[in-house]
Amino acid sequence: MRIVLDTNVFISGVFFSGPPHQILAAWRDGKVRLVASAEILEEYRRVGHALDSRFSGVDVEPFLALVAVAGEIVLAPSLPQPVCEDPDADKFIACALASRSKIIVSGDKALQKASGHLGIDIVSPRRFVEDHL
Repeated sequence: MRIVLDTNVFISGVFFSGPPHQILAAWRDGKVRLVASAEILEEYRRVGHALDSRFSGVDVEPFLALVAVAGEIVLAPSLPQPVCEDPDADKFIACALASRSKIIVSGDKALQKASGHLGIDIVSPRRFVEDHL
């Protein structure tokens, strides 16, 4: 199963325990395929580096390198029209469409409101873990 993780889920999985970490562990164990676009990877990098300085002992770079090598990186053209209340979140929907992923895992309420758009289910990390892992 291909999934797209929004930035808050990916970064939370790297830095903390809980459902986001369980999702990254499932990816590591081959239970799910993580899909991202260059734009999403750049946002992961930017946010991850902002937290690196606040949490000693955690380095986001190995995780980013792993996504680049073991994840599925797709070319995700911008959507022709905004879908989310926060247009910056549209990159996750564009990535899901480009990769034919049916699930985006996100804690972002604005992004969750777009659930069902073009057949893409947008679920919280907890719900994803409960329903799919």
